[in-house]
Amino acid sequence: MMSFFKAKQVIALVIAFMFVQVANGAEIFKEGVDYDKLETALRTSNPDKIEVLEFFWYGCGHCFKMESFLDSWLAQLPGDVGFIRRPGVLNKSWEVHGRGFFVAQSQGLLEETHHALFNAIHLDKRNIVTKEALAEFYSDYGLDKDKFLKMYNSFSVSSSVRESDALARAYRIQGVPTIIVNGKYVTSGKKARSYDRWLKIVDYLVELERQEKAR
Repeated sequence: MMSFFKAKQVIALVIAFMFVQVANGAEIFKEGVDYDKLETALRTSNPDKIEVLEFFWYGCGHCFKMESFLDSWLAQLPGDVGFIRRPGVLNKSWEVHGRGFFVAQSQGLLEETHHALFNAIHLDKRNIVTKEALAEFYSDYGLDKDKFLKMYNSFSVSSSVRESDALARAYRIQGVPTIIVNGKYVTSGKKARSYDRWLKIVDYLVELERQEKAR
């Protein structure tokens, strides 16, 4: 028989789901259909925030298209939500761009170069697939080529690459772009079927976590 305390928990959860559905235009998103839930949530970088983590690759056309939708979404980011980008490094070619990302991040160039690198690859059709080509690209933003190449294989950058790889494996990521909500929910464009609907799913999962924190 269900205890009184357990019954109250179930009722609270049902009410939370109803609230989230109303907040998202009454569309119901289903686990296993629109998103997956990990059996054990992973620790996030800041427990005070609801973390939204995107894995991407600069060479990915879908990741490039996702950027404009993310920009609009980020412009209205609530104060209790934290957004983090991480490069997917699932193979050696992806790792090249991942290392470039972490070098740029360490030099405070990420905000200035993130969209620019996407545009250079997908709009300008520049063949930026080697560390030398990346060094040339980042030199346009004041980063000395020799310094870039030295940092490319540095201990700190290599550690960040290993961390990204370990996280991707822990989240069982098979492709990009993939978004993780609060170390618990995994969403992909394939499940969402459109970029706009995808971010509605993300908002839905954020609200679930917000209600969970409130309880």
